[in-house]
Amino acid sequence: MAGERITSAFLRGVANQKWAVKPNLMVDIVDQHGSVDALKFFASRLPRYEKILKTWGPLRTHYLATVISVVNGCRYCAYGHGFAFQLHYFDQIGSLFSIDEERMLAAAANGRERAFATFETALIQSGLDDEVQWLHRLVKVLDSGPQDSEDDQRLQHLVEMFAFLNACGIEGETELDSAHDPINKNHELKAKYELARAHFV
Repeated sequence: MAGERITSAFLRGVANQKWAVKPNLMVDIVDQHGSVDALKFFASRLPRYEKILKTWGPLRTHYLATVISVVNGCRYCAYGHGFAFQLHYFDQIGSLFSIDEERMLAAAANGRERAFATFETALIQSGLDDEVQWLHRLVKVLDSGPQDSEDDQRLQHLVEMFAFLNACGIEGETELDSAHDPINKNHELKAKYELARAHFV
């Protein structure tokens, strides 16, 4: 329908201005839920997500988004946020994270417990020991729901937001695209990252 095509184009255009990529998932979201519900979802969820991103920073936020998406089985979101995390880590730390995007995606193959263990080990190996506690808190929120803390409420928001996005990506078998973050605009950084990965043993 014309209305759905316009909505998809609008959502992809808004994301393209922020991230320099027109996310493939936007089309699947509109196809599966219609224009009205798609717009309502982003209007109700994105402002809080942006606040979380600002409060926690891109490393923690994208890492948690990646873990949630891997556990839920959504390759699309896991790649988009995993790649964003990789670029921010490379930019901030000046070295490569211990596992690449493909190994992040592959973590889902052995079940939730093993996936969390893989991500925890990767954090420690990459010098992000302080972030391990956030994986443990995420497990508690997934299993028992949030407590009263603002941080748990932030985690719950990510869990609920990505439950929706992941379900859409899985149903649509959405094709991977690029990093879901403004850092995707940094073409020089991306080129350096890809070169470093190509020579990483």
